Amino acid sequence: MNTASIVRRPARRALALRIAVCAVALLAGSASSAIAPATPAPDFNLHAMSGSNLRLKEQRGRVVMVNFWATWCAPCRQEMPQLVRLYEKYRATGFVLIGVNVDDDSSKAVEVAKKLGVTFPVVLDADKTVSKLYDVSTMPSTVLIDRDGKVRYVHRGYLAGYEDNYEKQIRELLR
Repeated sequence: MNTASIVRRPARRALALRIAVCAVALLAGSASSAIAPATPAPDFNLHAMSGSNLRLKEQRGRVVMVNFWATWCAPCRQEMPQLVRLYEKYRATGFVLIGVNVDDDSSKAVEVAKKLGVTFPVVLDADKTVSKLYDVSTMPSTVLIDRDGKVRYVHRGYLAGYEDNYEKQIRELLR
């Protein structure tokens, strides 16, 4: 055995490992089709902070924004006042905003929502069932659903100014 073949074996293994990792990443990326635009939004029924249950399917006929957030998420807290503004501005025109809190401790969610002046319904997803259904991997994550119950837009994360895009999309779906 010459030294050239000894050197090439680790390089081949490394290349094979890279190819395998890329394949897994591609498959994982394609598996998240549950919330792809133009597909039906997965239905859910969660307990709301107000005490009642809220079911997505019952919102059919309205434009719905579903925003996944957590109390420990700084961008979520930054985004919240903008979401409240959008909710207050468009709720009389057939727009619904549902905040889905993913904290393990729902009392924290209630406290932070009050502190931030949240006026839209907040439902509690402590066991992460709905978060998994919507393939939430980034906080916050926002899904816009049309009047027919189809996903139209999916947003991952938040930076200042995203709300301008949200508003444009909300107006488009309300037409």
